[in-house]
Amino acid sequence: MSNKQTPGLTNAPALQDRLTEGNVTLAGTSLSRFNWRLAVALLLGGILWIAPYVGSIGVLMPALVAQIAPDDKVALVSVMGIAGALLSLVSNVVFGALSDATRTRFGARAPWIVGGALASAASLYAFSTADSVPTLILWWCVYMTVLNAIIAPMVAEIADRVPEKYRGTVSSIYGVGMLVGATGASIVAAGFVGDPGAGIVLFTIATVLSAVVFVAIAPRTSNLDAARTRVTAGALVRSFRPPTKGARDFYLALFGKFFLVAGTFAVSNYQLYILTDYIRLDEAGTAEVIAVNGTISLVTGLVFGFASGPISDRLGRRKPFVVTAALIVAVGMLFPFLVPAAWAMIAYAVFAGVGGGVFNSVDQALNVDVLPDKESAAKDLGILNIANSGGQILGPVVMSVIVTATGGYQAGFIAGMIMLVLAGALIIPIRSVR
Repeated sequence: MSNKQTPGLTNAPALQDRLTEGNVTLAGTSLSRFNWRLAVALLLGGILWIAPYVGSIGVLMPALVAQIAPDDKVALVSVMGIAGALLSLVSNVVFGALSDATRTRFGARAPWIVGGALASAASLYAFSTADSVPTLILWWCVYMTVLNAIIAPMVAEIADRVPEKYRGTVSSIYGVGMLVGATGASIVAAGFVGDPGAGIVLFTIATVLSAVVFVAIAPRTSNLDAARTRVTAGALVRSFRPPTKGARDFYLALFGKFFLVAGTFAVSNYQLYILTDYIRLDEAGTAEVIAVNGTISLVTGLVFGFASGPISDRLGRRKPFVVTAALIVAVGMLFPFLVPAAWAMIAYAVFAGVGGGVFNSVDQALNVDVLPDKESAAKDLGILNIANSGGQILGPVVMSVIVTATGGYQAGFIAGMIMLVLAGALIIPIRSVR
């Protein structure tokens, strides 16, 4: 085995992690069997970090903003979304690269996951106590920055420890965790629309548990004997250098994901205001629809999420699943676009749940499959995850500009559908993945 290192902060993962990228038997022991402990840890850890994020950004953050600055709520939610996403864009790559370079007796990823969870919980709690626009923005930005110390290392575990033949299944399990956490958070958050601070405090507990559960279930062995790389300012800057050699499919996947996230977030970030200002529901009606939608999305997402990953592995295909997911969500947006009624948003939730379940189950497998260099997995996955941050910037900005310019949300639904179709069109030309 070569000990080749990549430039900057990244280097080769531990020996067993590299061996498990294929179907390898060493001294009669299979190193490519399915890792159930890691799969369960990703499922539960994913639920517990994403629930506070989605519950806050989709429901409780807009509700808190509406209490503190009701006249500027649409623009302020957009500004906070942009600021947080920009910080996520940078911090995801940084924390991914730093975790690649980390050497401890607990492995490379665990210290960052634990530290990120504690810092995220503290900043989210501070956000819940904010009583002015500046403090709202400050603590939201801190939260969005340190949250990526959980996300980047946790996702990198898939590249580190999962053989290619199982990546679709493990990605599916992680994706189901994303779905359960996101939709469950919406249901829980709906009960705190009138008291968003209390709901956010509840989510701080879940954030801490994300690290506790992950590390307890899937602990790593020491990597102190692995080759070391000096962490310098120059190396940190180089960690932002995107891959160039053999990276065509990498960038198609990146921009496809970017537009898929943007199209989805154009609606999800403004669901509270769509229900109150476009559909004209009162507080009780809004909370009821959010809870119903969350339940629908959870059920449909679980069914299609659990099924899609294993089917993807069996067929050896990723692209058709991602393209279909984007188009399904786009079709769902037609309902609220055509009819400003509660049932239309519920119908959208059905399509979004199906599409989201399929996408989340296969997305990480596709990301890992298009990596140009597996030895810099966390850093390059961090760059791919720029699509998440960038999409979260573009989607809400598009909706905010449209609402400001037209006074309504209908054109925003059209923009969302266009971005989702474009996402599918970018995934189709990928050559290295079927």
